[in-house]
Amino acid sequence: MKDIDVIAVLQDPVRRRLYEYVAAQGREVGRNEAAEAVGVARTLAAHHLDRLAEAGLLESGSRRLTGRSGPGAGRPAKVYTRARVERSVSLPARDYRTAAELLAEAAEQAGLDAGLCVAARRRGESLRGAAAPCGGLDEAVELLAARGYEPHLEQGEGSETGQGVVVRMRNCPFHAVAERFPPLVCGMNLALLEGLIGTDGPVRARMDARPGECCVVVEASKNNEH
Repeated sequence: MKDIDVIAVLQDPVRRRLYEYVAAQGREVGRNEAAEAVGVARTLAAHHLDRLAEAGLLESGSRRLTGRSGPGAGRPAKVYTRARVERSVSLPARDYRTAAELLAEAAEQAGLDAGLCVAARRRGESLRGAAAPCGGLDEAVELLAARGYEPHLEQGEGSETGQGVVVRMRNCPFHAVAERFPPLVCGMNLALLEGLIGTDGPVRARMDARPGECCVVVEASKNNEH
C-alpha cells in the first residue's frame, strides 16, 4: 500500500480519533479502552482498529488484560500500538530525507558538530522570538506538542514528589536521520530545544536517551528545585 493510500485511511473521523488515542498512550491499548475513549461501540472500534492495523498504521497483538495467567484468567484480548514506520506524502515528489542524510554525513565527517549545535540553538531562540524562557513543565508540554514531539509528563525514578517529574517525548521529529547519525543529530536536537525553551529559566533540557523516544527530556532546573 502506497503512503498516500495509507494516509487516506485516516480520512474517516472515527478511525482518525482511534489512531490518535492509541498513538498518544505510548503502550498497548485494548478494544474496550479505545472504544470508551472515543465514545463508540466496541464492534465499531474493533473494525476501525483492524483497518488501521491492515494499513500498517498500528501494530496488533494479544495479551491477557487481567494480568493473570492460568485457568480462569480469560482469553487473550487483542491490543494495538502505533507502528514505528514513518509515512509521508509530497506533491510533487520531494526527497528532503536524502538531502538531510547527506548534509549530516558531511557535517559528521568534517567534525562540524559544534557549529551545528550553535546554529540549532540559534534557530531555537529564533522560534521562541521575544518570549521569555519557558515558565514551567506544563508550558513546556504545550510548546513541544506544537512542534510534534508528543510530550508527556512522567514521574522520575526514585521520586515520590513533583520534584522528580520530567517531560519525555514519544516522537523525535528527526528520527530517520537520528537513526543513522545519533551523536550528531541528538546533539543538534538538544541545542535546538535549549534555544526554544531557554537555558536560564525554571526548566532545562538535557540528554537522556531511551529506546523508541526522543533523546532529550525537559525537567525543572536545579536552581528551581527545593
